[in-house]
Amino acid sequence: MEILKESIVGEVVANDYKTASVFQEAGIDYCCKGNRKIEDVCTDENVSIDTLLEKLNTVQTDENTSDTDYNTWELDRLATHIQERHHRYVEKAITEIKPLIAKIVEVHGKSHPELTEVQTIFNVMAGELVVHMKKEELILFPNIKKLVKAKNGETTQTALKSVKSPIMMMVHDHDSQAEQSKKLIQITHHFTTPEDGCNTYQVTYAKLHEFMEDLYMHLHLENNILFPKAEILESGVLV
Repeated sequence: MEILKESIVGEVVANDYKTASVFQEAGIDYCCKGNRKIEDVCTDENVSIDTLLEKLNTVQTDENTSDTDYNTWELDRLATHIQERHHRYVEKAITEIKPLIAKIVEVHGKSHPELTEVQTIFNVMAGELVVHMKKEELILFPNIKKLVKAKNGETTQTALKSVKSPIMMMVHDHDSQAEQSKKLIQITHHFTTPEDGCNTYQVTYAKLHEFMEDLYMHLHLENNILFPKAEILESGVLV
């Protein structure tokens, strides 16, 4: 499918996740601000639209790169995947990253005072994410799975609850996470270890970088695929 200037950023990434790296390289938010046209984004971000479109259409045809087509998955399967892959990763990564940050703050904090802010931002993100994921697992995801069952005739409408309000809350949380991640990227200079940084410093920044990459995929799957499709499904089931 040819990507045009009128194409919506989030839909482009939903159709082919290989394009995410192109948007990311151009500094374009495809997760929480993916509901914009490419031409509008390029104007806002002062990005060459011709260059961007060329890269996007080229990466689509790269046969050496393959990604799972989550856009074709049933929503119950996708919700389970997000919970098992991304939620569990976040929980594990938080327990690993927090003590690492604390260590480099202790050792390098005087010469790199920005580390204290890195620690504060990550702790806030971690706390918000834990609560956010629990809401999804206890409320939103079960409701989405019930919608799928209703579509397949496996449950009655009386067992269903609307997903629109929970989705609005989750998207609001995502916006907060996106803003915090931008701050971390800026403060750490894209997670670049300074010349006087030790091995622990390097490992910490590498894990933070990995954490952010997972977060982008996590938010993309929900904002650009799971949530809009769940609302469309609800409109067809709750009639």
